[in-house]
Amino acid sequence: MDLVLWRHADAQEPVPSSDPSQAYHHDLARSLTGRGQKHAARMATWLDHQLPDNTRVLVSPALRCEQTALNLGRKFKLCESLAPERSAEDLLELAQWPVAKTTVLVVGHQPTLGRVAARLLGLPQAELSVRKGAVWWLRSREREGLEQTVLLAVQSPDLL
Repeated sequence: MDLVLWRHADAQEPVPSSDPSQAYHHDLARSLTGRGQKHAARMATWLDHQLPDNTRVLVSPALRCEQTALNLGRKFKLCESLAPERSAEDLLELAQWPVAKTTVLVVGHQPTLGRVAARLLGLPQAELSVRKGAVWWLRSREREGLEQTVLLAVQSPDLL
């Protein structure tokens, strides 16, 4: 199985809210900056050339993630279990790692994406830093009876 982790591109800064109960909703409503739109478009072009046609695309309900994914021009599903501050376990369960039959692209957030990458790569630190707009492409495989994770690519929109 291939799991592609795509962090949303650069977004507007959070606006302080006088009502703390509305902070989460304000965070979900943050949109991409002009720079974020350019980076998302660049990365989407690269991804579109790499991803199989039957890729499942799963997206956080945050506006910045939806805007990032729209650049890909493919159907996607908004998933509450990918919202900010959700767990690595939530993401892996949703993606059906490592048994899904198709490639799964997840558009989400830090620190969850970094936690997933660190966990799948068996690293001692709890999380890795995934840059805004960047993609980490991981593959599950079995060798000599052991499950392995292979890091196929890390791509930053700055380098496209």
